[in-house]
Amino acid sequence: MVEDHAIVREGVSNLLALSQDIEVIGAAASAEEALARIPGAKPDVLLLDIKLPGLSGVELIRRLHAAGVLPPTLILTTFEDDELLFEGLRAGARGYLLKDISLEQLLEAIREIAGGGNYVKPAVTEQLLQAARKSEGVSRDTLPLTLLTERETHVLRLLASGYSNREIARALIVSVGTVKNHVSSILGKLGVRDRTRAVLKGLQSGLL
Repeated sequence: MVEDHAIVREGVSNLLALSQDIEVIGAAASAEEALARIPGAKPDVLLLDIKLPGLSGVELIRRLHAAGVLPPTLILTTFEDDELLFEGLRAGARGYLLKDISLEQLLEAIREIAGGGNYVKPAVTEQLLQAARKSEGVSRDTLPLTLLTERETHVLRLLASGYSNREIARALIVSVGTVKNHVSSILGKLGVRDRTRAVLKGLQSGLL
């Protein structure tokens, strides 16, 4: 994990040690230290404080991604971090957590990311939408509202609310396989590689 406050680093590490299936293999106090250590450590999940002294968490994500060594990354954020959060997700993070989460939520998120998933909970907020609109680097191109079918749009909205495939299947009374097919279709139509970017693209383009 990358966190500049020693007490937080130690506290989170000690809490994670309570889990039998998660091992903390390293902790860095700065993005610069993380850049030097992550390529060799090759963590399954990177837990990253987005606000760091010196090099920012967003820039760390960008540099690791450019070097081809970005681990599946979970951002630690607060409600005031909207624009940084948006940039972090665009740069390559797989999800985000609020700093007031419970241990159970933290473990759930780490396991989800380690398993190849994304973690966008709680739901994408209005503040995040505003950050997407204000971001200077975001394309203003819109997509036709008819690009997705009505069912695909519904699924995308559930993705934006943080629902898993299994939860979406229960909500729509369909099989998990059907939901996976819808998600694959959404990703293909929006030209993105994962669920998080699908939600961001939906926000940017007016589909949500």
